Amino acid sequence: MKRDEDVALFLLHRVIRFMVRHVKYFLGLRFEVSGWEHLQTEGPYVIISNHQSSLDVLGMMEVLPDRCTTIAKKELLWAGTVGLVCWLGGIVFINRKKTSDAKSVMSEAAKTMMQEQLRLWVFPEGTRNQKGDILPFKKGAFHLAVQAQAPIIPIVFSSYSNFYLRKEKEFKSGTITLKILPKIETKGLDSDDVSSLSDQSYALMRSTFLELSGKSAQSNGPSNH
Repeated sequence: MKRDEDVALFLLHRVIRFMVRHVKYFLGLRFEVSGWEHLQTEGPYVIISNHQSSLDVLGMMEVLPDRCTTIAKKELLWAGTVGLVCWLGGIVFINRKKTSDAKSVMSEAAKTMMQEQLRLWVFPEGTRNQKGDILPFKKGAFHLAVQAQAPIIPIVFSSYSNFYLRKEKEFKSGTITLKILPKIETKGLDSDDVSSLSDQSYALMRSTFLELSGKSAQSNGPSNH
């Protein structure tokens, strides 16, 4: 029975991925991906990426590994078609307003990762951000990776500002660059290492984001989440 469920879920993910990937043609978007070799990692791992808008889903579908799902805020469940696609895709929803609930979900997610040999995709900023920089990271993704003793693979999306202006409601065709960075190992780390792991990942992803987006580095404040 479990085998049949796994096959059905695999096929459902493939269908959803096929459908979502073709939306880019209607929007006039192109994706340029580098660092594919870093996803050729066996077993469970945690992907972390910056989060700008619902368009991130299109980028995810360009590179989403097999047996990979995501953790997202519960509010996304009610976001129309996007919420439906996320629910069908097996996304784990957490209530970010309840810290105890989020920690419990991360703990259970770590166990599930190891038991089911899954990969999880997390947006460590915790919310969408179109301010031309990356927000300080929340710690949940790093607690998850450390508890599972699974590597972290950072993926950086370039800025959407050259074609998508949300305030002005202006959308043009454009190119999104995705860069998959080398994995960061967590074996041997414990909860005391989470803050430094978060800071290391943030610094690496922020510098990559600014480079991909053609921006100069400016102070964005210390990581305090």
